[in-house]
Amino acid sequence: MSNLNNNITFADRDEFNRKSIAEKVIKLLVSDTDVSPMVIDGGWGLGKTEFCCKLINLFEQQENHPEIIYIDAFKADHADDPLLTILSAVADRIPEDKQATFIKKIIPSLKFGLKTSGKALVSHLLKQDSANFLNDLDNVIQDVTDKAIDASLEATIKDHIKAGENLEALKRALSQVIKDQKPIIIFIDELDRCRPDFAINMLEVIKHTFAVDGLQFVLVTNTEQLKASVNHRYGSSIDANRYLDKFLKFKFALTKKVNLQHSATYATMAHFRNLTVEGKDSPSRNLLWGDGEWLVELVVETNQISLREIEALVRNIEIYQILTNTKNSQPSYIELDRLIELLGILIFTFRPDLAESLSSNNVKTDDFRKFLGQIDNINHEISINNMNPAQMLLIIINKNAKDRNNKFHVGSPDERTELDKILNEKSHGRINLESKHGYDTLKKTITTMSLCE
Repeated sequence: MSNLNNNITFADRDEFNRKSIAEKVIKLLVSDTDVSPMVIDGGWGLGKTEFCCKLINLFEQQENHPEIIYIDAFKADHADDPLLTILSAVADRIPEDKQATFIKKIIPSLKFGLKTSGKALVSHLLKQDSANFLNDLDNVIQDVTDKAIDASLEATIKDHIKAGENLEALKRALSQVIKDQKPIIIFIDELDRCRPDFAINMLEVIKHTFAVDGLQFVLVTNTEQLKASVNHRYGSSIDANRYLDKFLKFKFALTKKVNLQHSATYATMAHFRNLTVEGKDSPSRNLLWGDGEWLVELVVETNQISLREIEALVRNIEIYQILTNTKNSQPSYIELDRLIELLGILIFTFRPDLAESLSSNNVKTDDFRKFLGQIDNINHEISINNMNPAQMLLIIINKNAKDRNNKFHVGSPDERTELDKILNEKSHGRINLESKHGYDTLKKTITTMSLCE
């Protein structure tokens, strides 16, 4: 069994239809094709860690599965030694009667690592870049005697020779361990959250130290962040893509979209519905009746909201309901007020800058139009016959905006009269084209969420 502390499986939930992806990953890892290191790529909040946990648990359900090790790189970051992190994880899986022999074989390489990392002068001399090496050497000359430098250089050369011997001994020890038991697959998660130097050291250790038959690595990370780590360490002139290509054999990205009931929809919306208990009167859904869920999906699609951000939205909806004593109420209060309140929570959660503009009476309609995906309507009149809820909300906001846009309006007098009627019906007479009630409700929602009321 792996050392994973999360027992979640695809049977528990698979709203993103990712079990088939996991099955294909397993098929590749047990094949004869060299796909290690493999990268499971994904941006922030796309559920990479949960997928990794489900993948491991699915893998372990199979007969004769490899030995699986899970490492949270972010938790190991403080130790600042990827070599020790991986070796200790491997040693922990070796039968007790063989651990002592394995550790005895790898101690020389660890001694070398500790020796070189602990001495400032040697760390200067171990620079891989020859130009930097010479520059550093010039600086060292000013502080130490020629005799000390000669001794250090001689020791360093000997250390390098010994390091090569110890590295080969380490590989042989690893190969023997794997030969005597199952193949090993190491999943390294959260690498993108680590300090740049630690992340790059981890990659280099995997490539140079753990290139052993029967040992595979799966990195769960955001490759864009890894590229930033490469440039942080080696400079912006380095082609980060080419650098990573030297280390990574196969990469695939977790998609943000998923097919549900034969229609493309955002994985975040599937997650949202799961969190709010689709089809039930859970507290979080009280604000979602009518056009509420439509509004959430519009904002998700327009602003590319992540899974983690959607969790923040659900949490904020429940916070708002606690603050307004509506957590356990039925969705019986005014429909348009509910939609305006939901818009306020969406703004508070995803666009604090727009929330601030509302609080300071510095609203610009174009900013809200972009947030609601209505930018195409900027130079057009709105027809009452095909008006969507977002446009209705924008008309309410535009009425009170600092940069009131006269091009964004309902055209004919008859249509204005009809819209007034609709607004009145949906707000029980509280809102019309001249009223400030809708705008004030939006501001009040922001104030409530800010704990200022």
